[in-house]
Amino acid sequence: MSDYPGKDTFKLGFGLMRLPKLADGSMDIPQIKQMVDKFIEAGGTYFDTAYVYDNGASEDAARQALVERYPRESYTLATKLNAWLQCHDEASAKQQFWTSLERTGAGYFDYYLLHALQRNNYKKYDEYHIWDFVKEQKAKGLIKHWGFSFHADPDLLEELLNAHPDVEFVQLQINYADWENPGVNSRRCLEICKAHGKPVTVMESVKGGILADPIAEAKDILKAANPDLSYAGWALRFVASQDYIITALSGMSNLEQMEDNLRTMKDFRPMTEAEFDVIRKAQDALNANQAIPCTACHYCTEGCPMSIPIPEIFAVYNRRTGSPHFRTVREYNIVTQDRGKATDCIQCGQCEGACPQHLKIIDLLQECTAVMVD
Repeated sequence: MSDYPGKDTFKLGFGLMRLPKLADGSMDIPQIKQMVDKFIEAGGTYFDTAYVYDNGASEDAARQALVERYPRESYTLATKLNAWLQCHDEASAKQQFWTSLERTGAGYFDYYLLHALQRNNYKKYDEYHIWDFVKEQKAKGLIKHWGFSFHADPDLLEELLNAHPDVEFVQLQINYADWENPGVNSRRCLEICKAHGKPVTVMESVKGGILADPIAEAKDILKAANPDLSYAGWALRFVASQDYIITALSGMSNLEQMEDNLRTMKDFRPMTEAEFDVIRKAQDALNANQAIPCTACHYCTEGCPMSIPIPEIFAVYNRRTGSPHFRTVREYNIVTQDRGKATDCIQCGQCEGACPQHLKIIDLLQECTAVMVD
């Protein structure tokens, strides 16, 4: 695709998921206004929220800090409809759209997304006829571009894009830590979108802040290569240097984070090959924990009666260093969706007999269960 929405725009997007709050838990609107002002002054235009963020407080903050203070044509606003949270039937799911319009006061949405499609929920969007509903709102001029955000395996992404070829964009989790992570598959999912001609908005560019403070080994590599670029800056530049990217979202929580991200992205230049080499070294450091020395040959899975994706489970286990427990659990759930779980092992021993590394797979699956099953 030679052209797509946002192709030549400022690549940093302001994610409104982790906004600053006051001591009583309410939104810190004065600080949010300052952040919005700095973002727009630097050339930023893309703001991203969702119906479920902070039980609606995020959309309301967008109204107070952005919509009521800036001309509507000076920014783009994205929000999302979640058909499996905070709703119980088709009517309540569709009502989210109208409630979002009221909360934000935006009049229309530049980008509207079906929220967080996964194997355990994507059929809800069919059951509630949400795909058609969103297209109806676009026909009325209430939506400019529509798409979906995605947290599942590449096969489901391919299936959804084949079933809905008129989707205009996809929101993916992309960052250098998850580039080859079997629980996320950033690279492969991006390649699928490119093959279908679908531009991408990126969430988790800094992996929820993890890559703003990575493990010490990765820090040493990045700091030695460029002591003036923040760790978050490295993560953002990696994402924004990819092709087909509309925006790289960052869920900024205070003015300091906003200022750091703007320093990185205001005069953005794509990464050089030498800088990509630095990122590859940082990736190696993040993935150096090979507590389970599995080579992913998949000999163990060919005869597994329970269809357990053993190498993928082991890979997620090995990548847990420096990552919060809930993310490891989520990645485990993705690689085992519609397949066998570690707990399904019947200890038949077929896998151990086939393993060229002679791993004690039965015991290791039990260890994975203890660590990764929530």
